[in-house]
Amino acid sequence: MARTPSTMLPLETKAPNFTLIDTVTDSLFSLEKEKIEKGVVIMFICNHCPFVIHINEEMVRIANDYRTQGFSFIAISSNDVENYPQDSPILMRKIARENNYTFPYLYDETQEVAKAYQAACTPDFYLFDTELKLIYRGQLDDSRPGNGIPVNGKDLRSAMDAVLRNTKVSSNQKPSIGCNIKWK
Repeated sequence: MARTPSTMLPLETKAPNFTLIDTVTDSLFSLEKEKIEKGVVIMFICNHCPFVIHINEEMVRIANDYRTQGFSFIAISSNDVENYPQDSPILMRKIARENNYTFPYLYDETQEVAKAYQAACTPDFYLFDTELKLIYRGQLDDSRPGNGIPVNGKDLRSAMDAVLRNTKVSSNQKPSIGCNIKWK
């Protein structure tokens, strides 16, 4: 299990637009058409990564807790499915259903979206405000497989709570650690 850190895209970076296939609904999803009330969380994940599997339940819990408060959530898998067939779109749909994803699970076949976001690992989290400016990037929390720290989503929750309180999101942000994106 590789331990690759996030690249930490500069804060205030404008979210690169994308249109990708949602593997759950088999329809095209476009960021520019997404209604964003409070902010949008973009998550680079994949099916097989032990770091993603470790936080899957909390990721779904956070999406359920905060979407009712005006946040949108989008998951993207950019892995090379030729060499990692367990991350194929058909299996993405299966994983989304098994884990009760309440958000789109998009397939980035060309890997252009991951490159535009400078995504490096799975999971990798980005929170953008209503103007699609980056206000948080990095880890969900300090928990990793085998480190004994409970998964609670503390870091991402703290950033979204700051938005809800109309306060500045702390710039003290830690990179996520996970499996490297499987580049072609």
